[in-house]
Amino acid sequence: MRKQILATGFVVFSFMLPLKATAASFTGIYTFGDSLSDPGNVFNTTSGNIPTAPYSEGRFSNGPIWVEELADSLGLNPTLVTTPGTNSQEGINFAYGGATTGQDNTISQIPGFPFPPLPGLEQQIQTFIQTLPKEDPNTLPQADAKALYILWAGANDYLPTQSTFTPFQTPTKPIQNISTAVTSLFDVGARNIMVLNLPDLGNNPLVLGLNQQFPGLSFQLNALTEAHNTQLAQTLDVLSESLTGINLISVDVNSLFDEALAGKLGFTKPSTPCLADPECVIDQTGNLQKQFLFWDRIHPTTTAHKLIGELAFKTLEDNQKSIPEPDAEFGLLALAALGTGSLLKRQLAKASTVRGMRDE
Repeated sequence: MRKQILATGFVVFSFMLPLKATAASFTGIYTFGDSLSDPGNVFNTTSGNIPTAPYSEGRFSNGPIWVEELADSLGLNPTLVTTPGTNSQEGINFAYGGATTGQDNTISQIPGFPFPPLPGLEQQIQTFIQTLPKEDPNTLPQADAKALYILWAGANDYLPTQSTFTPFQTPTKPIQNISTAVTSLFDVGARNIMVLNLPDLGNNPLVLGLNQQFPGLSFQLNALTEAHNTQLAQTLDVLSESLTGINLISVDVNSLFDEALAGKLGFTKPSTPCLADPECVIDQTGNLQKQFLFWDRIHPTTTAHKLIGELAFKTLEDNQKSIPEPDAEFGLLALAALGTGSLLKRQLAKASTVRGMRDE
């Protein structure tokens, strides 16, 4: 009986110990989204035609983008889904420029697009799940629970476009799509899921320019962004409560861009795209390009991307700090275990005394 009680106590005690992964302990990064997170998938799919120079090596920017910055900070080197290789063990980037939160892609839906269809967020998730190993045909495949999964999409759901896609006027469907994406990843075993909100879409050079032709467009898109971000935060809170064991990490890109537009982050030209300034385009030192927040009318410069990557990494660190340290709780649990052990010892002694009295 003594062994049974002590064994039971040990098992309970073991399960009480919390698990904690540091930001540097992720085994890989799996990214899903649009051009803000695409280092070359559209470029590869279109045989190097989109985007072309002076865009940097297939990116929708003038240099490395934020997911590359984050991966570097984590000591990981994931591969592109369009160029699978040895680094796929450290993660895969499934993001494609033009992706919406659903099945649509605003690049491949431009009339006359001569290349294979590009996926939206929904197809990206499906492609990922199809790559997972499946031991039992009657069960879902299993993703790496120790990897980091990133979702950043939504801008293409709302922005004006030259494609046949009709932008949403409310965030209901995009938020539903993001919620479905999170749940789909969770269902196959993903546990650490990072979701980024949107910067104010009415403040980018594209919309500011269109606002002169269509007064009120900038205000409308900023209001839509606010509604999107509010509903996104609420939805993530609900998912955090309903999906047991999930670790949702929310990154507030909106506030970062607010600071940049307010001149607090060193961008002297936060509303003018670098590509609109010939001197900026041919800047060999990069010093002039660093003063611009936007590379083109929608996409940030690599300097801005670096700040996003740093914010994402800091958010990861803060997220890990909010999870109790095993060592910190070990002392408390040990005391509790000792207390339980003392109680068990007294109960066993009492039982022995009773048996002794009966024997007499």
